Amino acid sequence: MKKVYWAALSYMVLGLAAGLYYRELTKAQEFTGDTQLAVAHTHLLALGMLFFLVVLALDKAFGLAGDRLFTLFFWFYNSGLALTAAMMLVHGTMTVFGAESSAAISGIAGLGHILITVGLVHLFLALRKALPAGKEAR
Repeated sequence: MKKVYWAALSYMVLGLAAGLYYRELTKAQEFTGDTQLAVAHTHLLALGMLFFLVVLALDKAFGLAGDRLFTLFFWFYNSGLALTAAMMLVHGTMTVFGAESSAAISGIAGLGHILITVGLVHLFLALRKALPAGKEAR
């Protein structure tokens, strides 16, 4: 359970830092257009901090943390979210500086989304396994 708490806390710090980075970079460069930096902040807070706070409650209710499926969820999801957020920051920074984007950035971000999906599948498998069985559980 503690690793889920630390993940939520880490994403809170990263989300707030991403918001500060967006604000200060665009102000320093006098940039007024659209950039992915604007949504990196909310992605990290929602998909990171808030999501892991919900997972913390689910872990408390169902004791998921000891299960192998939960461990797989945790590492797939975190690696996918970190990769996706990093590519948002790279792409957004390139936009602010007027640099041309590349297909590699989109491909790596896509890989991050795939890892998030694999992680979510493992979370739902762990939840299904942890739910009580039988008629009385309906």
